[in-house]
Amino acid sequence: YRPDNFVYGQSGAGNNWAKGYYTEGAELVDSILEIVRKETENCDSLQGFQVAHSLGGGTGSGLGSLLISKIREEFPDRMMCTFSVVPSPKVSDTVVEPYNATLTVHHLVENADETFCIDNEALYDICFRTLKLNNPSYGDLNHLVSQVMSGVTTSLRFPGQLNADLRKLAVNLIPFPRLHFFMVGFAPLTAKDSKQYQSLTVPELTAQMFDAKNMMAASDPRHGRYLTVAAFFRGRLSMKEVEQQMVDIHKKNSNYFVEWIPHNIKTSVCNIPPSGLKMSATFIGN
Repeated sequence: YRPDNFVYGQSGAGNNWAKGYYTEGAELVDSILEIVRKETENCDSLQGFQVAHSLGGGTGSGLGSLLISKIREEFPDRMMCTFSVVPSPKVSDTVVEPYNATLTVHHLVENADETFCIDNEALYDICFRTLKLNNPSYGDLNHLVSQVMSGVTTSLRFPGQLNADLRKLAVNLIPFPRLHFFMVGFAPLTAKDSKQYQSLTVPELTAQMFDAKNMMAASDPRHGRYLTVAAFFRGRLSMKEVEQQMVDIHKKNSNYFVEWIPHNIKTSVCNIPPSGLKMSATFIGN
């Protein structure tokens, strides 16, 4: 967030993917890559890149696709993670969202290693149903997304008993290279400025984490099956309890997991909880 790392454009892409990819975005992409190069030169051991963008508009989808493919060309051996806000029919701003999303997904399939799908409809549902907010702001939605982003990268930033990095996550979650679109969830869900009063146990955390209401994508996991699952726990937890919970979940819900990948739940435990919470869990399902 250094001020000299911001790149500004004079015009928007006007919800037009081609503008973001070929015209307006192409003018900016070199200055963006220059900043990326500078930052990567400062890194001791570069893990990979994280791109946060939406698939519905023109800039996030068009310029996002261009940036991902350019970074992939320049750093082919580094991980490319994207946090992609996918359009949903209920919460739709523009008519051309499906076109922009379709064009971008093609680039994500080819050039990204891990894509975490986030959905505005699911975020609004969480705000209405779970957090009981009548008029959620973008700040409330961003708070939910930031908790997941923090949970996914926690093991890169803090010490833990069972640490995982982006590459380990990919190895454990992706059975075939093109199947790297993940559904994310978080527990416990709290509003932006509220404090957590009730203390949670590991079984409660696990139950919440696998609950469809806690998912950040508006698809019902009960209508499909999980290929693989990763669970990131944060806080002072007993490893044995976490492992036991995962075994129990697998036994109870064996119909929801494919049978041709045995032991397909990966766990990671980090000792440092997020601020304001005693413990938390981040869910990633493929």
